[in-house]
Amino acid sequence: MNSILLRGILVTTEKNIRIYYTKAPVLIFGLLFPLFMFFAFYLGRNIELAIFVPGFIAMALFFTSSSVGPLITPWEKQAGTYERLLSFPVNINTIVLGDLFAGALYGLIITLVVSVFLLPLVGLTAKAILMPLVLVLGSLCFSGLGVLLASPSVKSPANIMMFSSLIRFPLIFISGIFIPFSELNGIGMYLSYLSPLSYLVDAFNSVMAKEHILPLGIDLMMLIVFTALFVYMSCRLHKRNMMKGL
Repeated sequence: MNSILLRGILVTTEKNIRIYYTKAPVLIFGLLFPLFMFFAFYLGRNIELAIFVPGFIAMALFFTSSSVGPLITPWEKQAGTYERLLSFPVNINTIVLGDLFAGALYGLIITLVVSVFLLPLVGLTAKAILMPLVLVLGSLCFSGLGVLLASPSVKSPANIMMFSSLIRFPLIFISGIFIPFSELNGIGMYLSYLSPLSYLVDAFNSVMAKEHILPLGIDLMMLIVFTALFVYMSCRLHKRNMMKGL
């Protein structure tokens, strides 16, 4: 990675941090939704809080990391600043990576705060030393998904946020957060393997001495594979839209 590319990524990331971290859609979809969903499923049920900890941390990382990316591109297209950004010495790959790191950092910061309060409630295994790595890989993966969800050629942030919700919400119901993997069967189990969130939840279960279905190494490898796929598809689709003038 040459110095110009690195500087372009850092500048794009800093620009996104300054502008988008306090936008209402990011705060609503990134912070309030996972909190409300947690209370909706936990309150009134005679279940220990510790059982929900792996799934809640995974859900918090999923929503926070993937909430910034879908907003950036349509917001800038609507404001007319996207074309100005492309006039600088940056390319689509630089912009995508800058959006990726901004979303990942947002998710990582919020989830670390949540984890500090929740992790003392559960037992940790010797694999707990890998917890920071799991958080980093998860934040990059879901931030990549968020950037990919911003690839449709529309200029309305509301349309993109609605579209991203249609993709993100079904994923949490097939990923072992509210329904344990041991209770999934048939098509539900097969669908869970298609969700990147499943591997994060399973990795947290492994680290927190909970029941898991795959070795931790497989979970981490799949998060890397999904991240690479999301970044590749984001670059391809955003570049295609740029060539079409969209």
